[in-house]
Amino acid sequence: MIRGSSAKVAETSGNFSLKKTGLVVAQGLGVGLLTGLLGAGGGFIIIPVLVQVTGLPMKKAIGTTLVIIAANSLIGFGGDLSNFSPNWPFLLLFSGLSILGIFIGIGLSQRIPGAKLKSAFGWFVLIMGLGMLVKQGLELL
Repeated sequence: MIRGSSAKVAETSGNFSLKKTGLVVAQGLGVGLLTGLLGAGGGFIIIPVLVQVTGLPMKKAIGTTLVIIAANSLIGFGGDLSNFSPNWPFLLLFSGLSILGIFIGIGLSQRIPGAKLKSAFGWFVLIMGLGMLVKQGLELL
């Protein structure tokens, strides 16, 4: 994703063959295993799978992942709500600022070409992954 590919993946509407379904399932399980081991959210790791394997356009892959993350978060929050009392003022402030950030991001995404977004996201994932590995390594020492 960082340097592009000479054998570019054809961007599609997300329709992919039955042959690729097994590959998506295998990579989904791999992402789940990786996130379980590292404790990192799988949302940002699954985006390259959606782009590279299914041919989903970058912006659509991000949107798809965000819907899944939002649903998981809402279900998890609702399930834990009976076990604790959240700090509602902080939660509402944080949520409001996040929503503001979403609208700013929507405006920016209309000005940023998908190819540049794909490269920037690749760098982000690489830096975050290296940071997590360093952090885990330091905790072992």
